Amino acid sequence: MSGSLSNKIAGVNKVSGAKQTSGVKSLEFENNLLLPDLYGAHGQNLARIEQVLSVSLINRGNLVFVEGDTDNCRAAAQVLQTLYARLESGAAINSGDVDGAMRFAQDDEKNKSGNRQTIKTRKNVKDRQAKAIHTQNRDIIPRSPNQATYIEALLSHELVLGLGPAGTGKTYLAVAAAASLLLAGKVERIILSRPALEAGERLGFLPGDMREKVDPYLRPLYDALYDMLPAARVERALECGDIEIAPLAFMRGRTLRNAFIILDEAQNTTTMQMKMFLTRLGEGSHMVINGDPSQIDLPKGQVSGLADALDVLSGLAHDNVLKIVRFTQGDVVRHDLVAKIITAYEARKKGKSNE
Repeated sequence: MSGSLSNKIAGVNKVSGAKQTSGVKSLEFENNLLLPDLYGAHGQNLARIEQVLSVSLINRGNLVFVEGDTDNCRAAAQVLQTLYARLESGAAINSGDVDGAMRFAQDDEKNKSGNRQTIKTRKNVKDRQAKAIHTQNRDIIPRSPNQATYIEALLSHELVLGLGPAGTGKTYLAVAAAASLLLAGKVERIILSRPALEAGERLGFLPGDMREKVDPYLRPLYDALYDMLPAARVERALECGDIEIAPLAFMRGRTLRNAFIILDEAQNTTTMQMKMFLTRLGEGSHMVINGDPSQIDLPKGQVSGLADALDVLSGLAHDNVLKIVRFTQGDVVRHDLVAKIITAYEARKKGKSNE
């Protein structure tokens, strides 16, 4: 926090109308009870905003002063207003929510689409909360603009393709949408599928029944399910068939009606498997196909069914029934280092392709 900031502090404005004076934005938050959660333990939320947005922040009670580049200053103010509005609504916030609010603020500044008024910020918060996925255990709110687009597509389109690197929330959000629609009675069952292809390893024959054999491949889907629903509810649903584990190889010949169908790791399907899977879609169903085109584990020279489907289906993307959502490393919601690792690998790949 710079010394010059303390000297420039002036013209305090309430959250309903913050303004900039000599490079400083000043905010006043009226509910002191919300401030510990807004600032974070030992001010960690403020420190995170300073680090990512390259601004200086100083808080004096319920006042926060922001100094920095004009665009960054506006973005930081929007982040604080967004988080405060969430707390006002009764929701909790964590470090992931702080990072998510910063992604939205940076996107608004980049596109110059955000009205600078707090009333607009509060409207944006309500819009994003309206796109939340409601499950029995928690409400899932988007943490990037692409996640917001993806959630909207999951709840409104019959076929959604989610493409992008690991850690962007593709699988997690798809399972959340499935659980939400199952709880609401809008689908009768959830069907989880994934190609049983090892990522560069040979695991050999696995013991047990069908569910036990495919469990290692579908673990990320299970983890997300247990995050959305009580464990007892998940177990009952698995026993009675409301949630079904269907290995991709065994999907042939079926017509899946009134179901939410998720195909994960779709980059490892063959072209024939993908065509077979796509044609399983029945009346009243939603189908989600997720994959990372940069992590194909198929034998060398074999065409990925996901890449082939993108080529075949691209002409249908204008219809309301099909939505293709492309994630980038900027949407990674895991550790910061994950996004940097992905960027490093992509840079090396581009470098080799230019040689």
